[in-house]
Amino acid sequence: MRALTVLGSTGSIGRQTLDIVAAFPGRFHVRALAAGRDVARLAQQVRQVGAETAVIGDAARLPELRAALRGTGTRALAGMDGLLEVARDPGDLLVAAMVGAVGLRPLLAAVEAGRTVALANKEPLAAAGALVMAAAARGGATLLPVDSEPSAIFQCLRGQHRAGLARLWLTASGGAFRDCTAAALARVTPAQALAHPTWTMGPKITVDSATLMNKGLEVIEAHWLFGVPLADIHIVIHPQSLIHSLVEFRDGSLLAQLGAPSMHTPIQYALGYPERLPHAWAPLNLLEMGSLTFAAPDFRRFPCPALAREAALVGGTAPTCLNAANEAAVAAFLDGRIGFMDIPRLVERALAAHAPSATPTLEEVLAVDAETRALVRQWLP
Repeated sequence: MRALTVLGSTGSIGRQTLDIVAAFPGRFHVRALAAGRDVARLAQQVRQVGAETAVIGDAARLPELRAALRGTGTRALAGMDGLLEVARDPGDLLVAAMVGAVGLRPLLAAVEAGRTVALANKEPLAAAGALVMAAAARGGATLLPVDSEPSAIFQCLRGQHRAGLARLWLTASGGAFRDCTAAALARVTPAQALAHPTWTMGPKITVDSATLMNKGLEVIEAHWLFGVPLADIHIVIHPQSLIHSLVEFRDGSLLAQLGAPSMHTPIQYALGYPERLPHAWAPLNLLEMGSLTFAAPDFRRFPCPALAREAALVGGTAPTCLNAANEAAVAAFLDGRIGFMDIPRLVERALAAHAPSATPTLEEVLAVDAETRALVRQWLP
């Protein structure tokens, strides 16, 4: 029985992780669950899986959580101290699924403790990849990618000689607006942006998919996870979302990982790794797939991936600034305060105003993150 800790249990990835736990009774034991603010759902999950510890990120809600858990015997913790405690817990696997850079410190705590981490959120590596990978190396930690694209690459690279690697291809659905004109993009509403054509995800990542910022962040993530130069990581639009990414080798061969557009599959792969558990969800039917199409991304209409690559090439705290500005801008868009195309404009403005530090400490990364968010909020109408 594998002992799990799930950070971000009430979000989309966290809920699907617990779906898999339920589908394999006796295979997993949930030691700890952590959520940001949703006390009711967190308490419901605790009762369903019998978690020993529950953490609510919003420390002000600890009394509410304790009341909701009365009679369960589950220990209740709160705030960053609580998150760090369960991140260091010596369980078999930690699922890191907290949305945004808030998951950076718990991730660092986990890898410094030498844990095996199923990494579902790309923002910590995008914001502080050098710090995370150095800490993982020191602690002897293992990172298993859960996001569908890096999971696909991870699977395609297994058993391959890295000297033969030529480049990585990250597939992108293109989001809800891949065929929209620039004028139409300027009129996009939050409701429209949240209606993804193929994937069911949380609000933030769904908007990132619509702007293609998710691909920019994935380029940075893949660079750190696989040690591949940025110049050898490419994006290709694949609207059907059935090929989740490809690896190209020097001899011209390409290996691809295919699957239904559901996060259950890559989550289950990470939870069972190195074993492949029997599929508990509808498999991909090759006879019903239809055509698979590919196209080059249009970085004029969707500038976010180019901004991400530019920040990654600068390095240091430039990607930290990029990620923080994007998170702040997406939140403002979802609140109806700015337009859809204001997201890349604010990110570009933040990068232009930022003086990057080349080799930042954790304290500097956290300071840049906070300062950038504050700056973007100052620019909001």
